[in-house]
Amino acid sequence: MKLVVRLSLASLFAAGALFAGTPVRAEPNRVMFPENLDELVHYTTVRRGEVTEHIMTTREAIDAVRNGQPIPSGTHFVLVDYRDEEVYRYFVMEKGKGYGAEYEERRRTGDWQFQWFWPDRSINMDENTARCQSCHSSQEDSEYLFTGYRIPRFDGSPVE
Repeated sequence: MKLVVRLSLASLFAAGALFAGTPVRAEPNRVMFPENLDELVHYTTVRRGEVTEHIMTTREAIDAVRNGQPIPSGTHFVLVDYRDEEVYRYFVMEKGKGYGAEYEERRRTGDWQFQWFWPDRSINMDENTARCQSCHSSQEDSEYLFTGYRIPRFDGSPVE
């Protein structure tokens, strides 16, 4: 009997980290830093100790959630991570047609992919995006969003 083993790039990174004792790094994907960051709507703020997170998305995504419709392909959700009142990093979720098919089934989060960026908007290769997928997979019933339940309460002022 012939055994065929398929390893994804993420599996190789994880295995390498496990055996070499090095941290898992970000993996390349299709998430791009949004060109229209200034046009996104800041709909909620989350505070975690000394960290303040402003979360924003498009008006179209907000309308879709409010109307019980799927969030449109091409949508970005951006979490701006502030530390000491300065941008420390950005977390970007991007939804794209077929994005989920690029991962093995156990890692899929619909058609969302995730990436971390530094304040200069370069990719933060120190972050483990597989961890993002793991956490967000628990939010399947809310389009993989932890703060989606706040969107219907958004009235123009960020919901805390």
